[in-house]
Amino acid sequence: MYNFDAKQVKSDLVTWIQNYFKENASTQTKAVIGISGGKDSSIVAALCVQALGKERVYGVLMPQGVQHDLNVSQELIAHLGIRHSIINIKDSVDALLSAVKQGGLEANKQALINTPARIRMTVLYAVSAVVNGRVANTCNLSEDWVGYSTKYGDAAGDFSPMAQLTVAEVKQVGRELNLPAIFIDKVPEDGLSGLTDEDNLGFTYDVLDRYIRTGICEDGAIKEKIDKLHQYNLHKLKPMPCYR
Repeated sequence: MYNFDAKQVKSDLVTWIQNYFKENASTQTKAVIGISGGKDSSIVAALCVQALGKERVYGVLMPQGVQHDLNVSQELIAHLGIRHSIINIKDSVDALLSAVKQGGLEANKQALINTPARIRMTVLYAVSAVVNGRVANTCNLSEDWVGYSTKYGDAAGDFSPMAQLTVAEVKQVGRELNLPAIFIDKVPEDGLSGLTDEDNLGFTYDVLDRYIRTGICEDGAIKEKIDKLHQYNLHKLKPMPCYR
């Protein structure tokens, strides 16, 4: 049976973030975090506040037009007491896709999904340059395992506190941080189709987490799907290949 000591891991994560900033930044450098209102960005932000103090954490809210759950992100900002900016990416996304169309190409589903994520990361690095920051990656092991992230979009960043934690483990750390349940248990959506992440994946994170940690998955079809997604998306986790 796999045991996870959330209290110890939370403490280790805080120390790890402190050490990263000591080794890679000045005493004034801030952690810059894209705040979506979901568990991952909320928990990373809370970890950074514990590690660095709220004065050194900067949140960036990046709706694409009207975002129905933007209030959750604003509640997190208020709860943590951190400075923030709201930067709407709709005009940037529309302009880029319009330019692609003028170039003779029609954006397909993949472009519509990945382009906003990559523009958001561009925004985070622009803000980071302005406020003297390091961009936090907020991906977790479960999402990375099956490639549920955008290369050079939300998969990018300067430091990644939760890359080795499953969804279940991330939630346990969130509870150790005493975050309100709304920031831990909010059901993640893709923001486009109205579907949840689990709807899009075709299996639950509970099933995925168990398979990652124990190798057990009773449903053969789901096991095969997870294995295929993992193999197909490994390129997102590896350095860019180069000829030697």
